[in-house]
Amino acid sequence: MSGKSFAECERHRIQKVLDFRLPTSFKWIGLVIVIMAFVLFFVRSQFPDQADFIRGIGRKVFIIGLLCISLSRDKEEDEMTIAIRAQSYAIAFIIGVLYAIIMPYVEFGVSNIVHSGGEAYKELGDFQLLSFMFLIQLGFYYTLKRYR
Repeated sequence: MSGKSFAECERHRIQKVLDFRLPTSFKWIGLVIVIMAFVLFFVRSQFPDQADFIRGIGRKVFIIGLLCISLSRDKEEDEMTIAIRAQSYAIAFIIGVLYAIIMPYVEFGVSNIVHSGGEAYKELGDFQLLSFMFLIQLGFYYTLKRYR
């Protein structure tokens, strides 16, 4: 196999992954999944012995719903919406990294001001970071799409 054909094959595979989108209907499916996650967050108060388990399931369902919304196609998908989607992912990544670096220190400082007992430093959880990044991506995508 020549170097050129190998590079073309790999470029084709990477482009296939980059162009992956779910059908338009997954936007509504994702919205229903997100609403189900909110219902789970409220239902967990009815089952205090299973609250941690239900919260964990609700968090996973919420992230899956946001992922479905984020990856779904628009009804009219063109080069501009693809560029806007890529731009919103880049913005969400940059803001997410800054959030992951800065927020634990802000939370530590505020908790020590509010509670004078000396709170411990806590790292961000995966749910908090992923949901923040998805919400930032979706917010920027629909805002940039509206003002194009």
